[in-house]
Amino acid sequence: MVSDQARVVLAVDPGRAKCGMAVCSAAGILARAVVPVGDVGPTAAEWQRRFGVTDIVVGDRTGSDAVVRAIAAAVSVPIRSVNEAGTTLAARARYFAEHPPRGWRRLIPRTLQTPPEPHDDYVAVLLAERALMLPAGGPPVP
Repeated sequence: MVSDQARVVLAVDPGRAKCGMAVCSAAGILARAVVPVGDVGPTAAEWQRRFGVTDIVVGDRTGSDAVVRAIAAAVSVPIRSVNEAGTTLAARARYFAEHPPRGWRRLIPRTLQTPPEPHDDYVAVLLAERALMLPAGGPPVP
């Protein structure tokens, strides 16, 4: 059993064309990226080696089955499905907190704006942070 301080979580926000990925630990965010679906398995394997990933969580919405299969083929860490309800709006808020709108866009309420670049990696960070609050292990995806 891995202690909570030693846990390193790889989280994936699945999609049809691209996926947000993030590696987090109790120390914070270690890596994050938006990658094409075809690169999810190789990226997961590389990050498992580089960061010593102990847990993998995948959001339960669009494209999750194919993403879970790709990751399972590339790594030996158990994969858990997690509820990703509410993460898109929370990720948008976090994106704008880190990248405040400039120029005329600062006059428009942030809740009415969409980030100008993919922000799926922010969703993955939120999923990883949620997973770090849960007990280690848990039921893997069948």
